[in-house]
Amino acid sequence: MKARKAENFHEWYPEVILSSKLADYAPVHGCIVFRERGYAIWELIQASLDAKIKAMGVKNAYFPLFIPESLLKKEADHFKGFIPEVAWVERKEGEGEERVALRPTSETVIYSMYAKWIRSHRDLPLKLNQWCNIVRWEIKQTRLFLRTREFLWQEGHTAHATQEEAEKQVRDALDAYIDLVENALAIPVIAGKKTRLETFAGAVYTTAIEALMPDGRALQMGTSHYLGEHFPKMFGIKYMTEDEQEKFVHTTSWGVSTRLIGAAVMVHGDDKGLVLPPKIAPEQAVVIPIYKDDSREKVFAKCEEVRSRLEKAGIRCIADYDESHTPGWKFAEYELWGIPLRIEVGPKDIEKRQVTAARRDTGGKSGIPEAHLEAKIAELLESVQKDLLERARKSLEENVVVAKTHGELVKAISGRKMVKAAHCGSEECEQKIKEATEGGTIRCIPFRQEKISDRCAACGSPAKHTVYIAKAY
Repeated sequence: MKARKAENFHEWYPEVILSSKLADYAPVHGCIVFRERGYAIWELIQASLDAKIKAMGVKNAYFPLFIPESLLKKEADHFKGFIPEVAWVERKEGEGEERVALRPTSETVIYSMYAKWIRSHRDLPLKLNQWCNIVRWEIKQTRLFLRTREFLWQEGHTAHATQEEAEKQVRDALDAYIDLVENALAIPVIAGKKTRLETFAGAVYTTAIEALMPDGRALQMGTSHYLGEHFPKMFGIKYMTEDEQEKFVHTTSWGVSTRLIGAAVMVHGDDKGLVLPPKIAPEQAVVIPIYKDDSREKVFAKCEEVRSRLEKAGIRCIADYDESHTPGWKFAEYELWGIPLRIEVGPKDIEKRQVTAARRDTGGKSGIPEAHLEAKIAELLESVQKDLLERARKSLEENVVVAKTHGELVKAISGRKMVKAAHCGSEECEQKIKEATEGGTIRCIPFRQEKISDRCAACGSPAKHTVYIAKAY
């Protein structure tokens, strides 16, 4: 690693991704190739979240990548929100064919089908999710995982008989995201509602989870929207009640994307490379033999025994028997990869009937008795997972600044901090904050409200609520 995280974060970030073989730049500008290890992380995230999605009674389906222009334009505000990012398919139109776009999101195509499938209260709730790719022809600067023209995500779309049911689904989805990000990715988040200016196009309201990256920028980690009857009225999604009244359904949509991988890289990585939380690490432990010629066979056999035992215990473990590289080279390589634990096995370890485990996050080493190998390694992995979250939580707390005046707000944002402040709720004031801070936006109105001041920090008007403000990716 040439770049240093604290000195040149924006050079360090792509370097660590490329060097650790998570991804590479694709031949098409703004797109990336997910390499094996990067995609393995996504598979682990996907498996964790998919279980939570199914637990909510949501089933997986798949809808087309292509969206007819008429559907995309049917909801004007929604389409307007995506106009700069829509990628249109260039082709010679056949007789009677209309232009099609590559999906920037799937509300329109999914709700056109819901209008066909929903007829009665017995058809509700209809709760579907799809794991797919999304195309948004970004005109801003693209960044590996964070902002690319094509990315992977899941998008849940549900239809309900009542507003109460739909709003519960909105919060259930957001809670699933909070659990995923905090407990699997070890990244603390702030959960809340978006302001009207930041609300998803076509939604009644948007809820979101926000995290703070080491460079002082916020990253939106996931969103869950209450769409109300807006899309159903546009697409004619109606149902007949038990007493034969015709009503519109209430809809929700929610999603997270592969930007979660970028967040984990930024929050936990260091100057040696990645530091992966065990729950999303493709390899949770690597066994490295330390030997001389006369002990080679014995050490290799013990390494394979250790690897096999851990693998059978459900720990993702590999062993490196490559004799063309020194142990020191291997230490550096697997530190770059971010593997949570390195297990060293040498003649002295065999004599003591132990292995030596080194933590990637702290560098600390400890002897693990062979008799308790599986249990002790599992405990170490749990400790790494917990400590990474606590370290990230402490960093978040240290980098959130309370501002009570306009000057304090501007100074904090320019100092790459996230600001917690009282706000009047005015959209005009919100726009002025963005101008005064050169891009700072209200990231969310947190669900957990606390009184900061009776006056808005930006304009001095009576305060309506507490908000978090930051520049964002």
